[in-house]
This record gives sequence, structure tokens and C-alpha cells, in this order.
Amino acid sequence: MTGNIALAMALFAAACSVGLIGFHAVDAVGRNPGASGKVLVQSILAMALAEGLGILSLLFLK
Repeated sequence: MTGNIALAMALFAAACSVGLIGFHAVDAVGRNPGASGKVLVQSILAMALAEGLGILSLLFLK
């Protein structure tokens, strides 16, 4: 039972981090539209790393 709770918390944290990254990327583009290309690349990379940690937790905690 504790493994399932830890897994749910890890995947919830990964989902929240992806949401926060997206929110701050939109905020950054809203403040400086000229930097949208750089912000897009960095936000996609950060989202991929956050999702990767979620998938690793899925593999190792299961």
C-alpha cells in the first residue's frame, strides 16, 4: 500500500511540475514575445526532464 501512495505522489509531483513549467513559459512569453523561441525550447526540455523523472519513478517504485 505504501508503494502505491509513493508512486501516486511522485506522479502527481511530475504532473504539477509540468503544469508550473507551462504556466511560467506562457508568462515569460507574455512579458517578452521576442524571446518565444528560446523559451519554447527550454520549456520543452524542462517538461521532458520532469516527465522522465515521473516515468523513472513509475518504473522503480512499482
